[in-house]
Amino acid sequence: MSKKHVAVLHGGFSSERPVSLSSGNACADALEAAGYRVTRVDVGRDIGAVLAELKPDVAFNALHGPFGEDGTIQGVLEFLSIPYTHSGVLASALAMDKEQAKKIARAAGIPVAESRIMDRHAIQNQHPMKPPYVVKPVNEGSSFGVVIVKEGQSFPPQVISSPDWKYGDRVMVERYVHGRELTCAVMGDVALGVCEIVPTGHSFYDYDSKYAPGGSKHVVPAKISLNIYQKIQTLALKAHQAIGCRGVSRSDFRYDDRHSENGEVVWLEVNTQPGMTPTSLVPEIAAEAGHSFGELLSWMVEDASCSR
Repeated sequence: MSKKHVAVLHGGFSSERPVSLSSGNACADALEAAGYRVTRVDVGRDIGAVLAELKPDVAFNALHGPFGEDGTIQGVLEFLSIPYTHSGVLASALAMDKEQAKKIARAAGIPVAESRIMDRHAIQNQHPMKPPYVVKPVNEGSSFGVVIVKEGQSFPPQVISSPDWKYGDRVMVERYVHGRELTCAVMGDVALGVCEIVPTGHSFYDYDSKYAPGGSKHVVPAKISLNIYQKIQTLALKAHQAIGCRGVSRSDFRYDDRHSENGEVVWLEVNTQPGMTPTSLVPEIAAEAGHSFGELLSWMVEDASCSR
C-alpha cells in the first residue's frame, strides 16, 4: 500500500465549482481506499501558501474551469515544484482556448467545424453565419453559455447580448454539426474506448445532461461501425498529442451518419480535466477498458510530474 501524500485540489471559484467538489470528493474517497494519504483542499486565492505549508508528494488536480484547467494552477504547482496530474501549463492553456485548440487540431489534419471568434455584441441584430450554428464562450467548460441557433430563427437569441451574460465578450460562432455525440478518452499514449452520449429530455449535452443523474444515457462502447470507432480513437490520440496533453484527456466529436455510415466526423474540443463525478464519462470508458476507478486514479497519481 502506498503512503504517498496526495492533495486533492477541488472546489475553486469558477462557475464549475459544484462539479469540481463532486469530482474531488469522489477521487479523494477512491484514493484513500487505494491506500494513499489524502488531504482535501478546497482551493482559494491562498492556494500557494496552503500547498507550501502542506508539502504534498502529489497534487491531484480535480479543478474545473478557469484557473483550474487553463494553465494557472499548473503554473503555481510548477513554481512550488509539486508534481501534479493531468496536462501542463501550455497544453492546459491551449485546450481551454477553443479557437487556439482548433487551430492546432486543423494543422494536425483533424477535421473541425468552421468557426469564427466574435464580440458577442456584434451578433445581436443579424446572424453571423447561416443557421444552424452554435455560439459558445471561448474559455468555459461544462457547456456553460452554449446556445444553439436553429434553422428558421429570424434573429440571434438575445441572451447572447444580454447584460446578464456572464461568460465574457469573446464568443465562438461555429457551424452546427448534425448527428450523434461521441467522446473518446485517452490515457497516457493509449486511446481508450468510444462512448456515445444520448441526452435524456434535453436538446443537447448541456450541464444538466452531464451532471444530473439520468440526464443522459452513456453507451459504452458506442454502437458504430468499426472503421468509425477506430477513426475516432486515432483522432482523439492525435489531438491529445498535438496539443501536448498529459495524463488523461477526453476528446468530443459529432458524427453525422444521416446519409451514410461513413458520414462526417468532426472534432469539437479536448478536455484536459475530464469530470470524475459518479455520472462522468472517463471512469465509465476506463472501466470498459478494464481499469477500475481506483486503478485509473492510482495510475494518474503515479504518472504525476512537473514540467508536463
